[in-house]
Amino acid sequence: MEVSAPATPLRIEDPSQVSAARRVATRLAEDLGFDGTTVGHAALIVTELGTNILKHGGGGQMLLQAVCRGDVRGIEIVGLDRGKGIADLGRSLRDGYSTAGSPGTGLGAIRRMAAAFDICSVPGLGTAVVATLWAGTPSAARGPRVIVGAASAAHAGESVSGDAWAMEQGAARTMLLVVDGLGHGIVAAEASREAVRLFRDNARHAPGVVVQALHDGMRATRGGAVAVTEIDSDRGAVRFAGLGNIGATIVSPAGRRHLVSHNGTAGHSVRRIDEFTYPWPKDGVLIQHTDGLGTHWDVDRYPGLLGRSPSLIAAVLYRDFNRGRDDVTVLVASEARA
Repeated sequence: MEVSAPATPLRIEDPSQVSAARRVATRLAEDLGFDGTTVGHAALIVTELGTNILKHGGGGQMLLQAVCRGDVRGIEIVGLDRGKGIADLGRSLRDGYSTAGSPGTGLGAIRRMAAAFDICSVPGLGTAVVATLWAGTPSAARGPRVIVGAASAAHAGESVSGDAWAMEQGAARTMLLVVDGLGHGIVAAEASREAVRLFRDNARHAPGVVVQALHDGMRATRGGAVAVTEIDSDRGAVRFAGLGNIGATIVSPAGRRHLVSHNGTAGHSVRRIDEFTYPWPKDGVLIQHTDGLGTHWDVDRYPGLLGRSPSLIAAVLYRDFNRGRDDVTVLVASEARA
């Protein structure tokens, strides 16, 4: 799955903001070509999530972003709060259960309406929910072995993000780009768009070659930090090349491995470009992020999170480690579970 635009972050602190989020979701779903029934489902999911955020989280935020799988477009709806969490998650997903005096159909209804649904709730840390809807039916054929999810949003007050990410994928080879255009706003976004174009033109090559092409091709832009990763599922290997402060870590039950990136700015100041190869364990999770995310994130705070969908992992890290003073992108990849 690929994000076709950064998320729209929406604050949820009173009922009027739930209504505003519903209108944004309806407009986005219509723009993506959803039929009337699925547009209605998007509106209902946003309403239920927003209501839960107010009742149980005391406020929070939602991310709405357009996604695509092949030629099929969709919408990913993320609800985030830092409330007391859900003590009995399984029970809360059954219709009729409520701790707030409501009918208790919210989470169960969301799960039924969504094409994909995932949730993480940790007592004392809050709840994160990801629900995805599609405008059509994605191919039922066996998909790529690596699945990808992201949380990406512009800095508050900016209409565009200087961050971007892109993916080119085959059955066993996944190429990923994360770019942070220098600064933020329109000029940073222009640099990131050019990086995405260059990446797509060169993604058949190895990461080091792609980074060199990015550096050469971004000279007329503001430039930026870039990271290109190749995941080879058949060989169990990750190849990585980066310039600047894009964080990249492979996390597994065996520990963490940080991927090495050189200092520099693609398009401007680069001393050297190197490519490094790392083992890719079957239970590994690749987490990459721009410097809008704090470096001291810790997935161990959330029992079982590494086994959940990449979109949910990205959403939880975005919620809890977002610095709040820059554009932010969190990109997560893992092997598809059987």
